[in-house]
Amino acid sequence: MKQILVGVDGSGISLDAVEWAAREARLHDASLRIVHAVVPWLFDVPADPRVSAVREWLHDNGRAVLAKAVAAATAAEPAVKVSADLIPGGPAKVLLEAAQDADMVVVGSTGVGGIAGALLGSTALQVVSYAPCPAVAVRPPVGRAPGEVVVGVDGSTSCRSAVRFAFQEAALRGAGVRAVLAFTHPISTGPGDMQPLVYDPALLAVEQERALAESLAGHRQRHPDVAVVRQVVHARAARALAEASAGADLLVVGSRGRGGFTGLLLGSVGHAMLHHARCPVAVIRPDRP
Repeated sequence: MKQILVGVDGSGISLDAVEWAAREARLHDASLRIVHAVVPWLFDVPADPRVSAVREWLHDNGRAVLAKAVAAATAAEPAVKVSADLIPGGPAKVLLEAAQDADMVVVGSTGVGGIAGALLGSTALQVVSYAPCPAVAVRPPVGRAPGEVVVGVDGSTSCRSAVRFAFQEAALRGAGVRAVLAFTHPISTGPGDMQPLVYDPALLAVEQERALAESLAGHRQRHPDVAVVRQVVHARAARALAEASAGADLLVVGSRGRGGFTGLLLGSVGHAMLHHARCPVAVIRPDRP
């Protein structure tokens, strides 16, 4: 059975993530697993009665966090099968291990450890960077009605996986896809490819339009009911996608783009979107060869 995994920590944004994940589980006809990470020593048997009292208090708190999350999921989607687990370990480690058996992992963009000015929690960053499955960071405001699914396109391997995911999500939602290709200069198509220092922006825009249409062609045939808006923008990708995300139901980006380094699991555009997008962000890793 398909499974959507969501991490909770008792924060308001983590409950938003639970509700979003519950709706996603309904769309995918999947179960929802809610996980709350706790310090490992809570599962030890303490010899000191005072430690035992603290241990029980923390256990109760963890169970209360899960109970509140389950109630939020059930209220949002009563038909979805929900399970909940307290798991010892650091939040990111717990979620990444649990994600091995999940079809999607969902986290709030910030948590109870968030501080003023920190737009992205460390757990969210680690999870979306290393998750073995599609990872979604839920950011406020969370859309309640179906809107567009926005996807960033650049022709990379990671982008192709992101485009496929975006069309699938849009089809499930009855929403359209807005495919955004942003450029500031001619894009290299391979190692050693020399690009001109002087070029005609209008001619380049036409070439980018053609490249965007080619990137979408097969997906449009597979999902003929999904309305598509193609948007080629002469701007930096991060700014163009952040603006396009306003009012969207979901923003989809690849984990790495054309300029990605092999050892860098989350590219600069994906990282920027986790900080500045105005809707939930899905980060999609490229297909394995």
